[in-house]
Amino acid sequence: MRSRADSFDDLVLTTAARLEPALGTRYAGTEFAVEDVPPSDPAPWETHSVLLGRLFPPSGRLPARIVLYRRPIEARAQDEEERTLLVEDVLTEHVAALLGVAPEDLVGE
Repeated sequence: MRSRADSFDDLVLTTAARLEPALGTRYAGTEFAVEDVPPSDPAPWETHSVLLGRLFPPSGRLPARIVLYRRPIEARAQDEEERTLLVEDVLTEHVAALLGVAPEDLVGE
């Protein structure tokens, strides 16, 4: 039997795979990751609310990285369907921010 964490990881990878074509060659190396909870030291520009995900832009030779925080997302989702939608929303928002487009522009991707 798969753990909740494994199931969540699979959901993130599946969703990321659907968004990867939108990244094009410029952001083809973007990494997607899952952590249980956000760090306790948010960046100065982040609000003090609980983060569901975080975008780390590329820096030097480091590729862009999008991290989703499993426990805050699961705490907000009432069921598996809602969890799936929330993961899709968070990933879409961060990919859109990376590309400098509106999230709605990626929905059809």
